[in-house]
Amino acid sequence: MHTVAIIGAGPLGRWLALSAARAGFRVLLEDVMPTSLSHAQETLRQQLGPEALPMVAFVSTIEDAVREADLAIDCVPDELESKLEILWLLDRMAPPRTVLATPTTRLSIADLANCTYRPDKCVAIAAEASTLAGNTSSEILVRTTTRTAPETVALLKHFWQQLGFTPRFDLDPAEQPAC
Repeated sequence: MHTVAIIGAGPLGRWLALSAARAGFRVLLEDVMPTSLSHAQETLRQQLGPEALPMVAFVSTIEDAVREADLAIDCVPDELESKLEILWLLDRMAPPRTVLATPTTRLSIADLANCTYRPDKCVAIAAEASTLAGNTSSEILVRTTTRTAPETVALLKHFWQQLGFTPRFDLDPAEQPAC
């Protein structure tokens, strides 16, 4: 994996872009709000320095962000309508190889993945978006489904390890058998 698309240049998007660029990934950071993108550009310029800043491109459309992405991570609010809309857009605009990851603690990734043409390439980052950037733990929980492909797990494992985390993969509670 070489290219990560991050949708949303708020605090989580900026943190992910910074962390991914520092880990050596090419990052495409998108936001529809020009002021958010401008703020992110200034923040990353200050934190990355001139040698690493070229690892990040700032784009204003989802299509431009995901065109070459191996992994697309949305940073939209953890609400059903927002998640369905962004996953629908990512699913249709990204190449078939692109893995879609969404931070959520309230929604079932199994249900969200079933609304895409690539349920085998959808995972949830099981963390509150507002606290993910401040995560001091070295573990990150990634929720999968029974349909998640092994190569999807491998890609996410590599990504989080490069960012300094130990990923733990669990099956979506909605798919776990009742006791």
